[in-house]
Amino acid sequence: MLKDDILDDLDGILSVHVFPTIPSGGIGSRPGTVLAGAGVFTVTVHGQGSHAATPHLSKDPVLAASSAVVALQQIVSREMDPLEAGVVTVGYIQGGHTQNISEAQAAVYQCKAEVDFGEKEPSLHPVMKNDEGLYEHGKEVAEAMIGKNNFHDFPVTMGAEDFSFFTKRTKAAIFVLGIKNETLGAGKPLHSPYFFVDEEALPLGAALHAAMAVTYLDKHGNDHEVKTEL
Repeated sequence: MLKDDILDDLDGILSVHVFPTIPSGGIGSRPGTVLAGAGVFTVTVHGQGSHAATPHLSKDPVLAASSAVVALQQIVSREMDPLEAGVVTVGYIQGGHTQNISEAQAAVYQCKAEVDFGEKEPSLHPVMKNDEGLYEHGKEVAEAMIGKNNFHDFPVTMGAEDFSFFTKRTKAAIFVLGIKNETLGAGKPLHSPYFFVDEEALPLGAALHAAMAVTYLDKHGNDHEVKTEL
């Protein structure tokens, strides 16, 4: 969509994402920064393999990779300003295919909520910042639908969302739809194998999405030709 310049003539773009910490039927968001940026990289450790019974004859890359995983946690505590937010997470490590062989290579796959890759390697996901005008519009619509008590001030979260790419081309705002329902067991973290959605909340999300778009067009449609992507 971005490469084809589809978003270049839009007045704004809106998104609704389910979230398991807000009670089912609630809606949340915040002005300004909502989600972190994110980047990934792969580290390959080369060594010298040998049999597991003769570790002194090897240069064990698995041990080196394990040490690197632990050392990476010092980036946040020793390399970042303590007043800034950052997360380093190693999500996948692979080295070897059998128990009795010390492999010659190990690979570490790492994810980080905010990292500077320099000019040649920009962050894969930009920071998600809500346009304040669209946020206020969406909040007004949400409160009219569900009441002020059911609209939640959503905290800044260190997760990332590819919807943030759209903010580079047009005004954007993201809202979250609560799906937490302890009776149903809905409330586990996103991407958990136990994640479960209270599907009774989904029609509200669809209605919110439609209402935000329609009321925006009602307000601004007479000013000039408006195109809004849902």
